[in-house]
Amino acid sequence: MYKVFVNQKEIILSSTAPKGIGVKVLPLKSTPFKNIIRIIRTTRVKRLYLTHDNPKKFLSGFKKKLPVTIAAGGVVQHEEGKLLFIYRKKRWDLPKGRVDKGETLEDAAKREVKEETGVKKIKVGKLAGVTYHVFKRNNRYQLKETHWFFMKTSYKGVLTPEVKEDITKASWKNKSKTAKAIKKTYPNIEDLFDKSKLMEALFGAE
Repeated sequence: MYKVFVNQKEIILSSTAPKGIGVKVLPLKSTPFKNIIRIIRTTRVKRLYLTHDNPKKFLSGFKKKLPVTIAAGGVVQHEEGKLLFIYRKKRWDLPKGRVDKGETLEDAAKREVKEETGVKKIKVGKLAGVTYHVFKRNNRYQLKETHWFFMKTSYKGVLTPEVKEDITKASWKNKSKTAKAIKKTYPNIEDLFDKSKLMEALFGAE
């Protein structure tokens, strides 16, 4: 199963779907994207299930319906324990950005963290998770596939948010402040924390 977020709503790619209020089910292969986005935008449906019998074709089948942008970002933890956040468009977020041609996912994630926050001395670790969301640019819908990497840093300098990217703050947050930030973040970031159990991985179990 995969979740694709469109603002606050979810497109779920799955072989099965539950019944209930606010749920609609359509076949993945034969449903045009224009029908998908129309339902998401104009109805009260909160979760749209696109079903296919073959799990291997969930993601590839959906990617055939619209252009895909590959991005990479960082789940950056300071050696003192705090987690790095950015504040953009009235929501807390994690630093990320588009992968340039010829660039590895890890290098792109590291570069974006530096550009968006000023943080240096970054060590890139393993993959924390992958998120998907639909956005609109130049009057065209696109799918953004973001690869998130665990990162460590000992950087003690000043954080410098990238204002030209609408980032107004960059901040280190402890466990309690991270929990509060997650309540005011984007659905894909909230899902990343939930699905990957990031709070436990970063701050330890209770």
